[in-house]
Amino acid sequence: MKIEYKRRIFGYECDIYGHLNNANYLHLYEEARAAALEQMKMPIGKFKEMGFNIYLTHIELDFIKAINLEERITIRTSIAEMNRLKAVWKQEIYNSKNELCNMATVIGVFVKNDKPARISKELYTYFTKFIG
Repeated sequence: MKIEYKRRIFGYECDIYGHLNNANYLHLYEEARAAALEQMKMPIGKFKEMGFNIYLTHIELDFIKAINLEERITIRTSIAEMNRLKAVWKQEIYNSKNELCNMATVIGVFVKNDKPARISKELYTYFTKFIG
């Protein structure tokens, strides 16, 4: 299940060439994952109430096409695979012409008391409906 997040690119996010600065892709993907979790009715705050955090352990970006100042983008986020210890997210950024501009693979580990920890079977089952 792909969840969409839309926003505009602002001047402070761009480099001297008028393109989205490479470091800001991470910010955009973080925003989109947070929005996806909210749409799944499992925002970060709810995770924290359960005593869990999600720590990112791997991020891989593929730059395909530049994203320019004031571009309206769509970020599509999905959970590609998951077990009770970690999740692999796939994310893609599209421009206003629906051209693929960037792809990301993000791995997050579930953490409790600053140590990797398995989420409950119930929580895992809840998330399985969002995989794909």
